[in-house]
This record gives sequence, structure tokens and C-alpha cells, in this order.
Amino acid sequence: MNIVAIVGRPNVGKSTLFNRLTQTRDAIVDSVSGVTRDRQYGHSDWNGKHFSVIDTGGYVMGGDDQFEQEIRRQVALAIDEADTILFLVDAREGLTPMDQDVADMLRRQPKTVLLVVNKVDNSEQMNALPEFYALGLGDPYPIAGITGSGTGELLDALVADFAEGEEQPQDGLPRIAIVGRPNVGKSSFINMITGEHRSVVTPIAGTTRDSVYSRYNLFGFDFNFVDTAGLRRKAKVTENLEFYSVLRSVRAIEVSDVCILMLDASQGLQQQDLNILSLIQRNNKGIVIVVNKWDLIEKDHNTHRQFEQLIRQRIAPFDDVPIVFTSVINKQRIFKVLETARAVYQARSRRIPTAELNERLLPIVKEQNPPPAYKGKWIKIKYITQLPTPYPQFVFFCNLPQYIRDPYKRFVENRLRDMWDFHGVPLTVYFRAK
Repeated sequence: MNIVAIVGRPNVGKSTLFNRLTQTRDAIVDSVSGVTRDRQYGHSDWNGKHFSVIDTGGYVMGGDDQFEQEIRRQVALAIDEADTILFLVDAREGLTPMDQDVADMLRRQPKTVLLVVNKVDNSEQMNALPEFYALGLGDPYPIAGITGSGTGELLDALVADFAEGEEQPQDGLPRIAIVGRPNVGKSSFINMITGEHRSVVTPIAGTTRDSVYSRYNLFGFDFNFVDTAGLRRKAKVTENLEFYSVLRSVRAIEVSDVCILMLDASQGLQQQDLNILSLIQRNNKGIVIVVNKWDLIEKDHNTHRQFEQLIRQRIAPFDDVPIVFTSVINKQRIFKVLETARAVYQARSRRIPTAELNERLLPIVKEQNPPPAYKGKWIKIKYITQLPTPYPQFVFFCNLPQYIRDPYKRFVENRLRDMWDFHGVPLTVYFRAK
């Protein structure tokens, strides 16, 4: 498909236009300048023509700020990747020297550039349009991104030379979310495995704000990765902007198949890590724990085993979770993480035939280790089946389900895990009346 990049200086409404074109709320919109930092990808269509849209951070020329330098790099990569560029300016503020600097850069590009004047809400602002001809980019397209006014004419011009194409079907690929506290190496991991600088990486906690989606299709793996903002305790979240970033991260967990919970080895497993793990469990997602920055730890022959044992003790009772020790900066065990995530996804998608369940497990729960008697009454399990749900759920039909205690439920769950390798996957077990 054709790729369209939205560029411009900060706070001209790029993310608002991105959300309108993609008919989503994927990009965070706020009155604070410089909200968007990473490239955000989406899909749009107009009159039967489909195209991809890239939202970029505000382009600032000549700044020394670390974020500004990284954002300029992200914008340059987006421009290089795109077929058509929408250059957004602000009608309320008029033509600025920064707009002229960005226009000078775009005029040197051998690609189609459409000049879009945003925030044109009344006739007075329409009268200000002629000054934008000074940018040398042709006729401006007046729009109001927040209401959609004028976007029809813009889209007509945008897709005029696009080839007819059918909407791409949902790919059905595993969706892997990279989650964790701020500054544990989530964006560095994404950049390392994809070989692209999709996400801005700085030593400052909270650099990533949007959830950034990346396709990874190399070396026999095929995933959709989601890099998320770091999740901090509520008491630490003071800005509206960070609040929305946290919501994006929670939403990424909700729609994922497997979550890679990344820890900082130098800080160990903290309470917020346990809170994130609990959120993943409650949403019944596959779990892989990745201990990053392992190169910072002084080690002997037993350090690895002790560290892993400590993690399993703290995450009990659900301790059947794969743990991988990595150093992203040194490229240690990066592919081990991918292999483990794929194995967990396959386990979460596993479907056990009813005949096999009853043939292998029913003799154990019916004869070898039946439920203990309760109040003088014997419980007899008659039949087992797996429910047709996105994650493993099993129903055990018996005569007195109300007398099944939690220890026996955990016993049954452990047998299911051992017999069918549900490593890293939360299971749900129900007991129902026959």
C-alpha cells in the first residue's frame, strides 16, 4: 500500500489528523507541545483506496534537547519511508520561521508533498491562507482536524494518484506486548530485534508515550510487537499525558496474546512489577518474564539460579512462567526471548480434544486422586471438556461442584500444565453440575 507521513512542527495537530484518518484514538492528543515522540502507524482508506499513515513527532530545527534530536531522526526515517507527505501548519499561529525551515527540507525531497493548513475554523482564518503560498509547496488545503472539516477535499487530492487496492485482511499474527516499568529497556529491545529505530530511546524514564506497533518477520518468526509506555504506580502519575500513556499500555495488554514483562536486573523484582503481572494474569494473557540488563550484575555460577528462584517465590502461586535473562545492549539471548514467546503463544492457543482429555486425565481425577470427601459426601467427576475460548478454559462435570475446594482446583490445574505443557499460560478451571 501507499504510505503517507504527517510531518510538521510541534503542536499543529498531526496526531489529531492521524486519529481522524485512521478512525482510531491510537495517538495521544494533548495541548502540551511535543507529546508524540515515536513513529505511530495506522491504516486508512478513502473511496476504495487503502493506504498506511505515519504520525511523527514535531520537527524542531537546531535544538540541543535530547528528545528533539531523536524526534528529528524519527521524522527523517518516516519521510524516507513514505510515498506522500502531508505537511501540517497552523492557521491560528500563521506562518512561522520553523514552518519555513521544515518546508526547505521538504522541497528537497523527490516525493509528493501536500501543504495542509490545520485549525481553519472560521472565515477569518480562511483569509490567512494566502501567506502560506510563501512556502513554495503549491495550493494549501484548509482543514479542521478536530471536526473533520475540509478533510474530504484533502483526501480526494491525496488518493488521486493511488492505485486501486483491496483492504488488507486482518493478518491474525500473534500480538506480543512488551510491558514493564519505565526505563527497563523495552524500546531498546524492539529496536534491536527489528533492526530499526522505531522507538525513541533515551536514559530518561517515560520516553515512550504511545503504544508503538512493529511487524517482525525474520528468521522464522512472525509477530506483531507492541512497545508500550512504562507503567508506574498511580501515586507517581501526575501528568494527564502520562495518565493517557498508561491507559494505552493497559489497552495494549488487553488486546495482546502474550506479554513480555521486562525487569531491570539491577533493581530486581519490585512491587509494581507484581502489579503488572497481576494485570496480565487477570486478562488471561500468556506471560514471559525477561530480566534485562543482566550484564550489570556481578555473577558467579549460582547467581542465575538464585535470582530465578527468588522471582518464582514472589510470583507464587502462579510460578509456572518462563524466565529469560538478557542483555539487550550486548545482544544476549535476544532470540531466546522470541522462541519463548512463540512457545507460550502456541500453548495459549492449544486445543485438547475432548476424547484425549477424558482418556488421560479422567482416570487421575476419578480413580487415582479424586476430590476429598466433604461433609461426608463423595464427589465424583464424570466428564471433562475444553471450552472454545481464546485462552485455555476447562470444565469438569461432577455431582457436587459446590464442595470442590481451592487446593484441589490447583491440583487439577497443575496436572493440566504438566500433561499438555501450558507453560506461562493462565488457566481457568470450572466445576459444574452434571
